[in-house]
Amino acid sequence: FLPERSNLAGVRHILLVLSGKGGVGKSTISTELALSLRHSGKKVGILDVDLCGPSIPRMFRVQDNDVHQCDSGWVPVFVDQDKSISLMSIGFLLEKPDDAVVWRGPKKNALIKQFVADVAWGDLDFLIVDTPPGTSDEHISTVEALRPYKPLGAILVTTPQAVSVGDVRRELTFCKKTGLQVLGIVENMSGFVCPHCSECTNIFSKGGGEELAKHAGVPFLGCVPLDPQLSQSLEEGRDFIQEFPKSSAFPALAHIAQQILDGTSQQSS
Repeated sequence: FLPERSNLAGVRHILLVLSGKGGVGKSTISTELALSLRHSGKKVGILDVDLCGPSIPRMFRVQDNDVHQCDSGWVPVFVDQDKSISLMSIGFLLEKPDDAVVWRGPKKNALIKQFVADVAWGDLDFLIVDTPPGTSDEHISTVEALRPYKPLGAILVTTPQAVSVGDVRRELTFCKKTGLQVLGIVENMSGFVCPHCSECTNIFSKGGGEELAKHAGVPFLGCVPLDPQLSQSLEEGRDFIQEFPKSSAFPALAHIAQQILDGTSQQSS
């Protein structure tokens, strides 16, 4: 008796985007990372397991799309004609966009298991998993459901200030306890790029992410500045995908994506 071919069999690498804190830009980093990897010619999926705050569909301006069934499960929503980025989120399953997901743990865990088992991703170079803040229910379910599918790595997102770095330190402990390999730390909102003169000002402090990476002995992947033009294009649903390479955050993200590509190719060899 052969087990059925898993829906994740065609996925080469799975990346979890984690942070102990809300509002540090996990969904933004997941989105921008997907675009940077696609820019390098990779096929990417994003699995949004932030069940109470699913923002990925909106960031790609596909929030009105529906999920369809096929023989092997749910068909993810494709962002572009080339089908180079595909998405799955509870946002596509809600009757109304403003519906709140008022669920206890077991129901959330069951949906996460279903997301992992029943989405027909096809062949992907990377599956990026956008998680809610914290280290509890959803995270444990996600890691347990994905554990059989190696290689699995985590990217931790922090903002520069000490409070955020402290929360991300707890996330590192979570990764150790669950045996998750940390691919590195990203410092998001690291400075503000003036749209007029392109000068970068550190609104928060700077360097907290790098310091933490050094302490923890994990790679520091880089700093991503706040770019108001990029935020605006995300908010207004303009073609963020087209505008993304013009953003001041793009070189930083391209550099981060390159390090992930280098790291994952070492894993495979």
